[in-house]
Amino acid sequence: MPQPTLIRAAAHAMATRFEIALWGGDPDELRLAASEALDEVRRIDRQLSFYNPASDLSDLNSRAATELVQLDPRLFALLQEARDVWELTGGAFDVTVGPLMRAWGLSGGSPGPPSPEALAEALSSVGLNKLELNPEDFTARFLSTGMSIDLGAIGKGYALKLAGDLLVEAAPGGALLHGGTSSVRGMGLGPDSKPWRVAVQHPTIVCEVVAEVELENASLSVSAPHGKSFTHEGQSYGHVIDPRNGLPTSETLLAAVVCESATRSDALSTALLVVGPRAIDLARTQWGANWAMVVHEGPHGIEVTGG
Repeated sequence: MPQPTLIRAAAHAMATRFEIALWGGDPDELRLAASEALDEVRRIDRQLSFYNPASDLSDLNSRAATELVQLDPRLFALLQEARDVWELTGGAFDVTVGPLMRAWGLSGGSPGPPSPEALAEALSSVGLNKLELNPEDFTARFLSTGMSIDLGAIGKGYALKLAGDLLVEAAPGGALLHGGTSSVRGMGLGPDSKPWRVAVQHPTIVCEVVAEVELENASLSVSAPHGKSFTHEGQSYGHVIDPRNGLPTSETLLAAVVCESATRSDALSTALLVVGPRAIDLARTQWGANWAMVVHEGPHGIEVTGG
């Protein structure tokens, strides 16, 4: 029996590497579909970039405190979903963390703890209740000065969702997409006619796998603070900020979530990282996760909860 055609393609976007593996159709058509999907990832990167002054997000951040800003309907829908997850998680996931990222020097400048006054000022501009969205004309505005939106905690999953949707008909066998290995979407089955199998690496032990997850029309997202940690006066800080109190997360070393939607799994893994192991049951019973796991510091060392 001939082996199915497996096509691989990759591109750099969102400061990471996106890769696609798809199979089951004509090789030329698969290559064209993969190219179109990666073009969609690049388009989303240009639209959502926090650092590109020409992006739609930068335009929103620069004007929304003083005027209504017309948005692309797709970006508007993403902000609506972000607000839905903010409400669902009690504010543990919040894309208005921009002021806190600035206060901690994590979006330019030298990382370090802000003064209590600077932290309080930043917190006063955080909260998706301060973002007004009008679905009648797709406009948005900020209800507080100093606000800014950072979609880094949901953008990769959103890109995989839209890119994968372009592959539904083009890859009759199945497809696997990932962005930086931290966000993964499995569509259909792999070439072996089994669900795509993805390993979750241990956050502190090199080459050790803490879980293996099967993905069949589902998405896995992994969040961890250690990737961009920094040290200040001998103390280590992670880059994930709890939007409820403005402080970096410390207890949780890794959070992983599986959902049908890559957009939703990306957002929920960040919320789970912020809240920690006590939110495992919430993630599975109220937040809509199909599977959830947390690696955290426990009384007897590193522990794994869920999975």
